[in-house]
Amino acid sequence: MNETVRRPIVIIPTYNEAENVELICRRILEQKTPVDLLFVDDNSPDGTGKIADALAEKDGRIHALHRAGKLGLGTAHVHGLQWAYDRGYRVAITMDCDGTHSPDDIAAFAQHAEEYDVVVGSRFMRDTSLRGWTLHRKFLTRLGHLFTGFFLRIPYDATGAFRLYRLDRIPPGLFSLVHSPGYSFFFESLFVICQNGFRVKEVAIDLPARTYGHSKMRFSDASYSFMLLVHTWLKMLLHEESFTYAPPYIPSDVDAEKFKTEWDGYWSAKSDAKGLVYDLIAAFYRKFIIKRTLNHFLGKHCAPGALLLHAGCGSGQVDTGVATAYRVDALDISAAALSLYAKHNPNHRKLVHASLFEMPPADQAYDCIYNLGVMEHFAEEEIGRILRQFHGQLKADGRLVLFWPPSKGLTVLFLGMVHFILNRLLKKGVKLHPDEISKLRSKRHARELLEKAGFALVEYSFGPRDFFTYAIVVAKKK
Repeated sequence: MNETVRRPIVIIPTYNEAENVELICRRILEQKTPVDLLFVDDNSPDGTGKIADALAEKDGRIHALHRAGKLGLGTAHVHGLQWAYDRGYRVAITMDCDGTHSPDDIAAFAQHAEEYDVVVGSRFMRDTSLRGWTLHRKFLTRLGHLFTGFFLRIPYDATGAFRLYRLDRIPPGLFSLVHSPGYSFFFESLFVICQNGFRVKEVAIDLPARTYGHSKMRFSDASYSFMLLVHTWLKMLLHEESFTYAPPYIPSDVDAEKFKTEWDGYWSAKSDAKGLVYDLIAAFYRKFIIKRTLNHFLGKHCAPGALLLHAGCGSGQVDTGVATAYRVDALDISAAALSLYAKHNPNHRKLVHASLFEMPPADQAYDCIYNLGVMEHFAEEEIGRILRQFHGQLKADGRLVLFWPPSKGLTVLFLGMVHFILNRLLKKGVKLHPDEISKLRSKRHARELLEKAGFALVEYSFGPRDFFTYAIVVAKKK
């Protein structure tokens, strides 16, 4: 192994740290533990970046990464870690530049690197750790620790930056589950690390007051951190699977390029979603309303253990638990959607990367094909083609279960109002979902579409079970 990547890399984000950067650099390189050093500078107006460049020119162990502006402490850590991943480093240590994190503790962190995946510097294991801090700053720090323990059940110091990461054990994609650009990155990243079962060790550290300068955390940062903390807690209650890491789905077919459509962009954006209120409302609705409705109709029309195909599966958030009662294959044109589906539904039988218009032959006929909120995105001629594809995939007595928004469904009316406010009144240019061009007009409309494709309507339900969101259409082959 290259001797450089055998050494840990110490990553230090900087913004206006000209008074501290040379001192912290000297103290780190004086340690008995050999390390490399990376400064991640956000275009500091005080010349911190130029000082880092000068240090790097003199010593090959020192590196400087420059960003266009003040993009947030959390993203600085992510960019620094990605830089280390790209160069094959096995171990990364992150710390502040202002002298509050002592380089003398690096050896203690490194001592636990073999047994643990993450080592966290703790300010709460010794009564003397915050000596010299003001009462106000101590109060806020302890309050943050109390909140992260209460809301997220994190037993460690979750708001500090002094950490060691085993990069050879933690996949880089794990940090894609962390969305905070600022100070909230620390508790959000540690929460994700704990949720995915990585081993964490705390090491007691002492934090003196800053060597030079002043704290950069503003009241708005603290307010946003608390808001994100509550959001993360609620999301954990409503959709805990969203914090689970799964490797991305890699299409195996040679024609994968032809499947790159707007849907890949849509689902990729969903995986990076940062919306707070809309995100929670949608998660609540899926878990407590749509999921129960889906389970009801599948249970009514499909025997336990039946082979099901979710055709146009999307992220599969509503499916969680279906694969415990049935054998489920998931088909989608978007590789990004299949990645999300696999993460949310690890017990699926098979993923199928294909278009609804060109479904590959199944290894065995399906007992049931279902989807939710798919058919309305196609013109009626296209719907006929899709239904004929379904017809060819089903057993002779197979069932079709389609959740299809009617033109007067409550969510159709609600989202129409939201789009009107955002785009007509506020001129935001927001598109919450791809166009819905074929909403069901009536039970008769559903029957006509089905009969043209060789199906007979078995059941049509539109009512309070899902708060008048979908028309649930159940059909069988003629």
